[in-house]
Amino acid sequence: MKYQSFIGLEVHIHLLTKTKAFCGCKAAFGDEPNSNVCPVCMGYPGVLPALNAEAVRMGALVATALHCPLTRRTWFERKQYFYPDMPKNYQISQFASPVGTDGWVEIPDAAGTTRRVRIKECHLEEDAGKMIHTGNVSLVDYNRAGMSLLEIVTEPDFETGAQAEAYLHQLRRTVRWLGVCDGNMEEGSMRCDANVSVNLAGAGLGSKVEIKNLNSSRFVRLGLDYEIQRQIDLLEKGGSVRQETRLWNENRDQTEVMRSKESSHDYRFFPEPDLPVFVVDDAFIASVEAGLVELPHDREGRLRSEYSLSAEHAALVCDEMAGADWFESSVSEAVRLGVDKAAAAERVAVWMATEIRRVMNRDGLGMADIGTLGVTGARLAAIIALVASGRVSSKVARQVFDAVLSGEGEPAAIVAARGWELVVDPAAIAAAVEAAFAAEARAVADAIAAIARGDAGKLRSLSAFLAGKAIAASGGKAEPGLVRAAVDARLQAAADPWTAAGASVQGASS
Repeated sequence: MKYQSFIGLEVHIHLLTKTKAFCGCKAAFGDEPNSNVCPVCMGYPGVLPALNAEAVRMGALVATALHCPLTRRTWFERKQYFYPDMPKNYQISQFASPVGTDGWVEIPDAAGTTRRVRIKECHLEEDAGKMIHTGNVSLVDYNRAGMSLLEIVTEPDFETGAQAEAYLHQLRRTVRWLGVCDGNMEEGSMRCDANVSVNLAGAGLGSKVEIKNLNSSRFVRLGLDYEIQRQIDLLEKGGSVRQETRLWNENRDQTEVMRSKESSHDYRFFPEPDLPVFVVDDAFIASVEAGLVELPHDREGRLRSEYSLSAEHAALVCDEMAGADWFESSVSEAVRLGVDKAAAAERVAVWMATEIRRVMNRDGLGMADIGTLGVTGARLAAIIALVASGRVSSKVARQVFDAVLSGEGEPAAIVAARGWELVVDPAAIAAAVEAAFAAEARAVADAIAAIARGDAGKLRSLSAFLAGKAIAASGGKAEPGLVRAAVDARLQAAADPWTAAGASVQGASS
């Protein structure tokens, strides 16, 4: 390739603390504007901030999950800038001593491989307010000002927008599984800025352009791919790339100039005089380690290994922790009911990808809400066991699922009450086959002729047709596998009297 692109991401996540980073105001989304404010977060003269220790613990939890060693002594600085959404005219942030540094995370890449992305740092800071522009009037809601933010900064290790999108998906799952952020980019609780540069291959980093206003992972991918191509086009024409900040215009699908890019010295950082140094001791580290969980990427790998799941099914199951827990409890119950473990895992995953997803989409629910379904993991396991034992067909299983969802009770009781249990009695199946053969004499004759000339394809088609008619003759209750076997045996018997005699002897001996 002639050109090489370098992408680094800065992701801000709102930590799910009950109160703000440096005061006791409620940290909540969607409340009445300017209802969760106080003299501290509004920057009144003479007020003193007090550090929210839970914000530090949550930040350290994310840093640890991203393999960042924790900084043992950390403090805050004042980052100076002037804008209406920042009432103090400075932001309390970490600059010289982030919570954690020098971590890494692996993301899926093309062709089923993985790509390691270096995490430069994770640092805590407070959020700004929210500007609302209506015509010629601009309003400010300071409810968000002072809320706890964790900024996660990567090294420029991405090359494409797709890689950045994959990282955001994985990071969102990680913080949700850790319980420190809801990851809703639409509500601003997870925000991403991207830095991108393009240069001749092997020449190192080019001029950095920052892209803002990327409020979905899809826009991150589109914005980066657009910007990479824009910079390549400039270089191809003999021009140069300016270091600047650009906005993503989602209506035009392009980036647009916002302002020239600042350097860190423009912010005039100096230590926050009103906050003491935070010392990370062994007790704090123990509290962080107690909050760690098996992360989604690791759990995907375990489920693929332990349950022989496909990569697609493992990713679906592990999209939310609630879904992964529900999956494992369902499989465990199905195994208890006598279903093979690998078969149970595949069936539960298929149900989650089809019927369960259909119902949840219909009701506006996500996989995180799977525990609210009327069909519990145990009830789905019971349905799967009914199919595995041959008591109901796959088609009837979906009807049982809907009945359970409607509150009709347990699967076995529903099957018994509605008379849905499959017929497996050999005499009843034989009678249904005889009825089908009598009603479809032409198809029977054609099938016998196909046997005589060795036309396997025609025989399969006619055999399936006759099996369907036999099942219909039984009122749809005959077990399909047994019906197919009986139809094949009956056709062979009709085509070859010697086969008939052999089949009679075998049937008598069995």
